[in-house]
This record gives sequence, C-alpha cells and structure tokens, in this order.
Amino acid sequence: MSDPRVAGAGVTKFGKHPERTGRDLFAEAGLEALDAAGVAPDDVDALYYGNFMGELAEHQGHQGPLMAEAIGVDAPATRFEAACASAGAAVRSAVRDLRNGEAEVVVVGGAERMTNIGTAAATDALAIAADDLYEVRAGMTFPGAYALMARSYFDQYGGSREDLAHIAVKNHEHALVNEHAQIQKEITVEDAIEAPTIASPLGLYDSCPITDGAAAAVLTTAEYAADHDIDAPVAITGTGQGGDNLALQDRPHLAQTPAADKAAEEAYGDAGIGPEDVDVAEVHDCFTIAEVLAIESLGLYERGEGIHAATNGETDRHGEMPVNLSGGLKAKGHPVGATGVAQLATVAWVLDGTHPRADAVPDGTVGVAHNAGGTVASTTVHVLEVKA
Repeated sequence: MSDPRVAGAGVTKFGKHPERTGRDLFAEAGLEALDAAGVAPDDVDALYYGNFMGELAEHQGHQGPLMAEAIGVDAPATRFEAACASAGAAVRSAVRDLRNGEAEVVVVGGAERMTNIGTAAATDALAIAADDLYEVRAGMTFPGAYALMARSYFDQYGGSREDLAHIAVKNHEHALVNEHAQIQKEITVEDAIEAPTIASPLGLYDSCPITDGAAAAVLTTAEYAADHDIDAPVAITGTGQGGDNLALQDRPHLAQTPAADKAAEEAYGDAGIGPEDVDVAEVHDCFTIAEVLAIESLGLYERGEGIHAATNGETDRHGEMPVNLSGGLKAKGHPVGATGVAQLATVAWVLDGTHPRADAVPDGTVGVAHNAGGTVASTTVHVLEVKA
C-alpha cells in the first residue's frame, strides 16, 4: 500500500469564539476539507478527532460521533486525547489504517473551545495535562513549567531573553498574511522583551494565546485519489510517536525533549529520509523555548544551537530552514485539539504552493509537523513529501 495523500484540508479562523460550540467550529473545518478534497461524506470510512478539554469547557464527552454527525459522516468515529498532541495522535492512527488497507478515506481533525470559560478556568483546565498529584497541586502551570525548561536550557547551553524574543518576532511576522491566525500583529524585539513577565524568563509574547478553533483534513490512499481524479500531490511518508515521564521532576534533564527525539527518529526512518532533507517545519511552539527544543529534537539543529536560529535569521521566511510559516502556535493560536491537524494542513499547503508563505520554499518537497503534549510527554512527528 502506498503512502496516504492529503486530499484536502480546512481550518477555521483561530481566535475568540465564545458564542460558537465545538461542533459548530468542527463542522466549518470538516465540511471545508471535504469540499476541498471533492470527497462525499458517504465515502468516509472513519473519523479520528482530537480534543482535550471538552468535558471541562463544554460539559461534553463522547465527541467522536457528535463531530461525525456535524459533517454528515456515518462512519465509526473516535476521539483521541493526548493533551496538545491529540490531533497528531489522530493523524498517526489514520495513516496506519490507510496503509494497512482498513480504510480508503479518513477524516482527521480536532477542535477546542476555551475562551468561553475564561482565562483562569482555561488555565486550570490546561494544567490537568501535567501531573496533578506532584505538579498541579503544588501550583505548577504550563507557563511556569516551560519557564523552568527555559532556565535549564540557558544554564546548560546559554542563550538569552533576546534570543527568545526573536522567535516571537519571527512568528508574528509569518502570521501577518495567514487569514486563519489569531494574532496578526507585528512586534519588535523590544516589544517582546518589555512585555509583562508571565513566568521568568518568559513574558507575554513568549506565550501562545488561549484559542478557539478547529481543523480537519481528508486523507486518502493514493489509489483512491487516482481513481477519483483527486489532485493530491502531498503524501504523508513518515509517522512517529514518542513518550516521556509526565512530571518534570521525573526526568533526567529539562533542556531536552526525548519524546520528540524518539518520534522524529521513527518518522524519519519510516519515510527513509533524514533531517538534512527537510525544507520546512511546523513545530509546537506553545512557548518560544518550545520551538528551540523542537528544532533540536528534529535534528534540524545541534543541541545548544537552536536558541540562536531565529536571532541569526535562519528560521524566518528568508532563511535556510523556515520554521512556523503559519505563525506557529505563538501567533496562529493554539486550539489544543486542533493544532496537530492545523500544522499538517500548513505543511501540505506550503508544499503544494497554495499557502501565502509558500514562496519561502519555492522548490520545497519535504516538510515535517511536530505536535507535542504537555511538557512534551507526548509527541508525534509526521513527514510530508511531494509525490508524483
């Protein structure tokens, strides 16, 4: 069986939509994806859906069948939960089913509704992706956790607040032309450094916003695409997943993300490529330091070198290794359950030339999507390639 193809994708505007339900958001993205693919709902064999806090934000569990109904699909539907990597896990399962012949068409997607419960409640809800007994009850929040990781990185490898600021500036600039992005606002390094501190050394512009939104993609076998005259040049050629101890105190170091190392190694091996072949990456930058950890785990930079990549202009749209052309979670937004598929859609659109930042890699043929959960206790990595 050949590698699955991305037949079509849909992404809502990310931002504050407290008046819209999760099913409403997903219906918009899912129907857009089906329309873009030219696939009828009756042809869908399964729906895999990522969501993290539906029970807390909407008092709604069992969301798989609900979302299938929202897009007119009468097929088995399963919700995946791996914190912020929920949609990435859904994609991985879809890829496997398409490869092994259990399905010809799968809709993968995700959605999250968060702003309706307010900042304090959303922060509490997000915190349950950490260890409740040993972290949350001690007052740990994710800004605090990633601040500890940033401090550890600075102690071990060097770097500065200014280096992190350059990451924020880059991603804000990338998002300016992204119609789906929550924050379309240019900032300066000075803006980022002088912004209010959230958890030292991280400030307001080092942190992704609380976001509502949905994303969906239609994945098919290459054979189905050919038989139905679907133009789907981008294939998912590699998939990988890694795990780590949930609590930071149970890890041997805080300045590396072994779960992402494992996921990247598996995905590259699956695709038969190496990091040197990658032209573009969408990575999980819930905080600016997370982008640094991600590009090092992906092997795009050596340990201790990723911190300077944005400062040196290497990961912006003019650089040799563009990262987060969408604006990343930092500016595009982070509706938790949708993020992994939104990343996948961005990479596919960049590679097929339809993304507004596709001119950053006009000859690009290989991209990676890195989706992480919690403090990177769960990670998926997917390799996408342009195929004939």
